[in-house]
Amino acid sequence: MNRRRLTGAKEIRVTRAARHAVLIVLGWGFVALGVVGVILPVLPTTPFMLIALWCFARSSKRFHDWLYHHRLFGPPLRKWDRYGVIPVSAKIFACTAMSASLVYIVFFRDLPGYLVALTAAVMAYGAWFILTKPSHVPGDGEAD
Repeated sequence: MNRRRLTGAKEIRVTRAARHAVLIVLGWGFVALGVVGVILPVLPTTPFMLIALWCFARSSKRFHDWLYHHRLFGPPLRKWDRYGVIPVSAKIFACTAMSASLVYIVFFRDLPGYLVALTAAVMAYGAWFILTKPSHVPGDGEAD
């Protein structure tokens, strides 16, 4: 009976270690995509960094703190964390990309109507979410 308990305890430790390893690998993968987004204007940086930050928050305090306080990537992450701010440029880019994608799906792809409607509904929710968030830090003197 003790042997089963020990085996069970080891399995839990392996599972936690595996989960942490997977989250760290995913976190660095999203950091890499975010860095590519700095170079390529069609790829957004901050959403990938937010996902990386989430992964690191659940796996590595050291990596989380590094990204959160990074000279380049830290400020938008802290603004989102503290105030839920999405900059106007990100809102414009996201809504334009979603609109262009929907136009492409509607006019250039032969998809069933229910898939087009579902896609449009998900994009509309995404646009609503993005557009209802503040564009600036409260009290910074800029109007929303």
